[in-house]
Amino acid sequence: MAVLGEFLRARRSLLRPEDVGLPAFGERRRVAGLREELAQLAGVSVSYYTRLEQGQSGNASEAILDALAGALRLDEHEREHLRELAAQRPRAQRRPPPERLDPLVRDLLRSLGDVPALVLGRRSDVLAWNPLGHALLAGHVDFTAPERPADRPNTARMLFLDPHVRELYADWPRKARAVVGNLRAVAGRHPEDALLASLVGELTMKSPEFVALWGDHRVKPCEADSYDLRHPLVGPLTVAQQILTPARSPEQTVVVVTTAEGSASENTLKLLARSGH
Repeated sequence: MAVLGEFLRARRSLLRPEDVGLPAFGERRRVAGLREELAQLAGVSVSYYTRLEQGQSGNASEAILDALAGALRLDEHEREHLRELAAQRPRAQRRPPPERLDPLVRDLLRSLGDVPALVLGRRSDVLAWNPLGHALLAGHVDFTAPERPADRPNTARMLFLDPHVRELYADWPRKARAVVGNLRAVAGRHPEDALLASLVGELTMKSPEFVALWGDHRVKPCEADSYDLRHPLVGPLTVAQQILTPARSPEQTVVVVTTAEGSASENTLKLLARSGH
């Protein structure tokens, strides 16, 4: 329940008085973030809501969770995350076995040919990539590393700690927020995952930017989006990173990178493919 309390406090702190129909400037409050008003909007007592934030009150009903989600202005993904946190019960963390790449997913990756693609595990470990996906997104990393579970590159770790990957994204903050939002969603589904906790701990120790993003508890699973890249070999291009979910491996994602037909970026990608990486 501690994580539920952290989530409620973080999201409450983002509310402004005008968000709940109050004047922007009012009397000084002991607790920032409209706690009393939020409790009133959700139809619960201030003492009950305070216990929720303090992790002292479990078994919140579906109706209360929905009311809190509405008061906090949560979107669909954040509502689901709230329900997952409320349902959590204390469990010992465990080290899960290495994720395996389904043969059908490997076949899919191979069939994509000269379309950049990679397969990510639920913690954003690279389980496999094709040559062009590797050349586009992480050509400085050993191509065979994903074949060895202990050496698998992790896209979240690289984004925050690898200067080559950081430089690749022209709008790095937007990509960073997307990656952290997805990690938050995964953490809500798998609180017992010791490897995920270790990854979060490492990034917390090494990246103040990760700490700031992780602390606001924004939740958003990775979805298709466009990014401007600054590739070290072929220069700037704009790509769309599209997400496919394998039917037999729903915890994994296939990231397929595309460019607009007839665009300069399409030609740039073709140049990278011809370069032999």
